[in-house]
Amino acid sequence: MLHNGVAMHSMKKFGAEHEGDKTMSIRRILVVDDDPDMRQMMTQFLRQNGTIALPAASESEVRSQLEGGRIDLILLDVMLGDENGLEICRKLRQEQDVPIIMVSALSADHQRMEGYSVGADDYIAKPFNPELLLARVKAVLTRTRRSASLVHRRNTKIFVFGGWRYDAKADQIFSPTGVQVALSRRETTLLQVLLANPHIPLKREEIAVALDVTGETSQSSDALGRAIDVLVGRLRTKIEVNPKDPQFLKTERGVGYVFAVDVEAKEA
Repeated sequence: MLHNGVAMHSMKKFGAEHEGDKTMSIRRILVVDDDPDMRQMMTQFLRQNGTIALPAASESEVRSQLEGGRIDLILLDVMLGDENGLEICRKLRQEQDVPIIMVSALSADHQRMEGYSVGADDYIAKPFNPELLLARVKAVLTRTRRSASLVHRRNTKIFVFGGWRYDAKADQIFSPTGVQVALSRRETTLLQVLLANPHIPLKREEIAVALDVTGETSQSSDALGRAIDVLVGRLRTKIEVNPKDPQFLKTERGVGYVFAVDVEAKEA
């Protein structure tokens, strides 16, 4: 069962075993549980193991977190007071591809099957060993290889930032003067990542994972980082008035890059 003593012991062991796993160390995980003690314990445990863990207690808080930035995986409790975690999972799956692991004290086979039927990627029964939780999280993230909510939601059609307008349905971007600007496929994907995460510093490794380029070559992390730098430079030449003094896509020293502009997302 998850408790503070076990969590601390597991933290050291997991960190040592997966020290080189950069994708695991930068994941943003949403913990959804209406029990404040369990919610705090899980978020603290996940943070101690190198993730950014965010808390939520209801569907409205889940949606608020998803609106606020990238979420790589959701740990979703089945029983949320007056709300039903299974129904929340069903709704989310209709809207986006963020991986979801259901967490529940109900562990009968038919209850697990119900979780899978609404779109859950995995199912963990309470009480659980923290080692198992970490292993399941890593397995789902590795298996899905999804950009999760880094990619704009399917029902979002138009993004507006600094006078620019990106039409996601037509896959076209227009300057403040109304001129269409041509972007490569990779530049467009990078722009989508940035539009989904305004004002959130992103590491080069995070961007590489979102662009799904980490497995394309045997490049070292330094070489991959330089490739991201080149791509950022190319996008800057397309959307910045002065690429050498960027106002949108800025360098965040010691981290990577940040899209330092407000983004308005709306339906067409």
